[in-house]
Amino acid sequence: MSNDENKNAASIYEFTVKDTHGNDVSLKKFQGKVVLVVNIASQCNLTKKNYQKLTDLKEKYGDRGLIILNFPCNQFNSEMPEADGEPMVCHLRDSKADIGELFAKVNVNGDDAAPLYKYLKAKQTGTLGSGIKWNFTKFLVNKEGIPINRYAPTTDPMDIAKDIEKLL
Repeated sequence: MSNDENKNAASIYEFTVKDTHGNDVSLKKFQGKVVLVVNIASQCNLTKKNYQKLTDLKEKYGDRGLIILNFPCNQFNSEMPEADGEPMVCHLRDSKADIGELFAKVNVNGDDAAPLYKYLKAKQTGTLGSGIKWNFTKFLVNKEGIPINRYAPTTDPMDIAKDIEKLL
């Protein structure tokens, strides 16, 4: 897809991404689910709190249809130094972070931003326009695959619970 096609996609289900081990994953796999897309980082000041709260969200709503898609990102102060694959899996396990699906490290800003992130930012702009300000920016996507809200890095994931409940 070209940049314009990315931005004009009908839903996240048009995208295929790489998991942390380099395998293709069609986001069609998550049709009919409420999805929270998060750019994560291991060395960010927000990491510990967000990992715990994302784990809590998954535990509370996972059985009801919430899926959390985690995309490691090293664009902000190199706060995600772990490599994809086992180093990333080990980092999350060591952090006791059971936060959902884990994908390959991506860029979320710039010309080489992941196509999914170009789409999400086009559909839900933030306080800095379409750019992502920092790690742990969160996008809430409805069961039809349409992004319906965007939350700042400092938004407590549990504060999104009321919006998630409306969509489940």
